[in-house]
Amino acid sequence: MPNPSAFDSQTTFATVSAAEMAVLGAYAKTFNRDIYCRLGDGNDASISSEGIGGSKWLLSNFEYSSALVPSDTYNSMYSGIEYSNVCISHLKEMKGKDEAEQKKINMLLGECYAIRAMSYFNLVRYWGDVPYRTIPVAADTSMYSSRVSRDTIYDGCIADLQKAVELLPWYSEGMISTPERFSKNSAYGILARVALYAAGYSLRWDLNTYAAGSVKLSKRADAGKIKQLYQIASDAADKVIKQGENALLPSFETVFRNLVQGKYDNETMLEYGQYGNDVNGGGIGYTNGMFTNSSSIYKKALPLIAAIPTLWFDYRPGDQRRDVSIANYSVTADNERQLNPYGNNRIGKFRATWMLDNGAAVNKRNINWPWLRYSDVLLMYAEAQNELYDGPTSEAKEALTEVRTRAFGGDKSKIGAIPSNYADFKSALIEERKLELAFEGLRRTDLVRWGVLYDTITAARQNVLDMANKTGRYANIDVYRAYQLKKATDFNDPVVAVPYIGYKAKPSETVIDSLTAAGYTLLDMFTGAPAAGAGDFPLESTAPWVTGLFEGAKKNKMEIMPLSDGMIDDNPGLQGEQMPSY
Repeated sequence: MPNPSAFDSQTTFATVSAAEMAVLGAYAKTFNRDIYCRLGDGNDASISSEGIGGSKWLLSNFEYSSALVPSDTYNSMYSGIEYSNVCISHLKEMKGKDEAEQKKINMLLGECYAIRAMSYFNLVRYWGDVPYRTIPVAADTSMYSSRVSRDTIYDGCIADLQKAVELLPWYSEGMISTPERFSKNSAYGILARVALYAAGYSLRWDLNTYAAGSVKLSKRADAGKIKQLYQIASDAADKVIKQGENALLPSFETVFRNLVQGKYDNETMLEYGQYGNDVNGGGIGYTNGMFTNSSSIYKKALPLIAAIPTLWFDYRPGDQRRDVSIANYSVTADNERQLNPYGNNRIGKFRATWMLDNGAAVNKRNINWPWLRYSDVLLMYAEAQNELYDGPTSEAKEALTEVRTRAFGGDKSKIGAIPSNYADFKSALIEERKLELAFEGLRRTDLVRWGVLYDTITAARQNVLDMANKTGRYANIDVYRAYQLKKATDFNDPVVAVPYIGYKAKPSETVIDSLTAAGYTLLDMFTGAPAAGAGDFPLESTAPWVTGLFEGAKKNKMEIMPLSDGMIDDNPGLQGEQMPSY
């Protein structure tokens, strides 16, 4: 006898409320911690802080292999795609009993199109050409499929998102009460993102021969289509801007305080929900936060991602994003804020010290993942305009100006000149995106789509060596810093950065004695002495992490990851279809 409480496709899609449960289930499949951890490392903003030789370290340094590449994200995305395909096939057949119910069905359908598009987008930006299925497995003639051109997949994603923006309501309409679900606003933003990637560079090869000689970093061949994609990106971002529902918060710090405290605002447009024990497996704030000792009031946070030491100096004086993005201190067992040496700076955007409580567990901090912020929309709009008109329009300059002005607390006099020609404006955007969106999971693949990953990584490695040797632009940085240990007494910690006094050389014994008498600790910023355990990544040219930094970087290889052995074993359609460089 059939179980009256069982859920299958027939019973689930019999009512709108049950169908909505299925759609929410699709969301739960579309995120994996590797998106910001192992797959988000390896760029000019973040590196792995795992022990040298570990899987995270190797992936961060482009030591890819079919045996090493993690498959969790790959599997998660396809799980979300299958959920979406099932929901789409049934939602299209549902008819509402009145206009309000039909609008709800349309919204659910729009969400599924957007979920499917974003899931495929994440697959393509890491693995390039992948299997592409837009119908449920049960309705297909085969469970197995081969690689499909990324251009075909990107075009499919764009078509899905164009359907989504027609079906979804604006956030202001009140049908969606949380940015943890797609609205028309966020679907337009993700459409702009996908269109820019589809127009950009990608590591390609001949899908018929898989010849090693066919591997090249290039854009798609159709220049007219590329122009069309930039227009789609520009128009999508412009829709969000003109709608006027989203805006930059006056303070960059408030954006991330709100995020870690679970407060919604009109800048963070799309978040992946992380709350409680069931769907809180990302470890945000634990894996990618700042270090807090397990005996502290904040309990254990053990970051496996570090800010590359040079990033601190990439921010210009007065840029308020630096002290928010980078945690220059850790919390000891005695709840004291301990200054980090250069090699031990960690991620500040998701710091546990800003929370209201400890969350569900130390590795389940209830911190949502920001998929899309309004500042990203502004920068994407500026980029698309620059590409369309072979130089920045006045609107493009204004968009960049808006982001940069907020970074300096609203003081336009500090933002510097906005470039007027194509090349300089593009370079400015590339740098601005690093400073604005550091540690938000986009940097490495953004560098690929601009065709500059290898060159950027090569320069970043040299910068770290220069900093370790105190040469070039780092010849006059602080060698020592003196600071006072201060207690962290509660949650919602007000500290952004620990204040310090900088010294270009070791102070005299007299100065050291006076500092000690005043309660200061003098820290060697390169070795970490004398803080016990604080110098795990000494910034010395002979340190193993420095000599091994990005050692696997190879042009026309590092831009894409191989399929793992498990991916190929699970899908016989992929046999013989490994990326040729591997």
